Amino acid sequence: MAFSYMPGFGNDFETETLPGSLPQGRNSPQRPAYGLYAEQLSGSPFTAPRGTNERSWLYRIRPSVKHTGRFKPASYPLWKSAPNVGDHELALGQYRWNPVPMPKEPTDFIAGMRSITTSGDVLGQTGMAAHVYVANRSMVDDHFFNSDGELLVVPQVGALRFVTEMGVIELRPGEIAVLPRGLVFKVELVDKEVRGYVCENYGAKLTLPDRGPIGANCLANPRDFKTPCAWFEEKETPCRLTVKWCGNFHVTEIGHSPLDVVAWHGNYAPYKYDLATFSPVGALLFDHPDPSIFTVLTAPSGEEGTANIDFVIFPPRWLVAEDTFRPPWYHRTIM
Repeated sequence: MAFSYMPGFGNDFETETLPGSLPQGRNSPQRPAYGLYAEQLSGSPFTAPRGTNERSWLYRIRPSVKHTGRFKPASYPLWKSAPNVGDHELALGQYRWNPVPMPKEPTDFIAGMRSITTSGDVLGQTGMAAHVYVANRSMVDDHFFNSDGELLVVPQVGALRFVTEMGVIELRPGEIAVLPRGLVFKVELVDKEVRGYVCENYGAKLTLPDRGPIGANCLANPRDFKTPCAWFEEKETPCRLTVKWCGNFHVTEIGHSPLDVVAWHGNYAPYKYDLATFSPVGALLFDHPDPSIFTVLTAPSGEEGTANIDFVIFPPRWLVAEDTFRPPWYHRTIM
């Protein structure tokens, strides 16, 4: 059998084996030819500069999500990877989880934290961890601060109150809050039970993404972010302060509340944001934009256009495009 090749390095190629199987003028038609499935394979973040942005659109007989079942361990002992971490049971493949059940025993916000996955290195201050929290009890004389990273909190069930040394944030589903690294706080429950998500950011702090050609408006606007006013607690009773440091936890007893800041000024502070104020931008003709256009907050890395974390939402919106199916059937990305 003779095989053909296309010449060049780093070119933008196009090729098809059946006539008309490659769409022209669009990437994700509503009905690809021959009943094929459109998928995007990303070799760089969506937001990488044009010169280093890599992606290919594939039109296949069946979606690649159907190509795998559950994996079993295999051994190739002479092939090593860095760092050489040895055997592990890290999940591989597509997974989803049922909601974490509400606790039956009294459980506060810190004790109710459940890690789902981690990435990077807490000691090297890169990467992140994703957690689910459940709680049915307020923190009264217990306080906490995280030296490993800032916390992005996304409630899913129930309202809660973050009582911090810089003020009080009340948070409900549909809102998010960011608690900076090193901020002392306790969590009080507004509702009887709460559940939600926490992103623990080990790297550079979250910030607003650059809008690029979108311009000066839309997406998340700075005026919609809210920082609490000063508040303090004058209480001289036994309290506990727990610190998370280099992945470990340490607790100390103190004879007063650490939430005793009467006044403050500066630009390092907790804040909340109502996701309903996000102004999305969509397609106008055909082919929907990459999900990076729905980024609320981003934590940059040392490489331009590559984020350590992107927090992206898909809010209710009018979204109309001719002859286009909104998401690709399945998306594989190195990010």
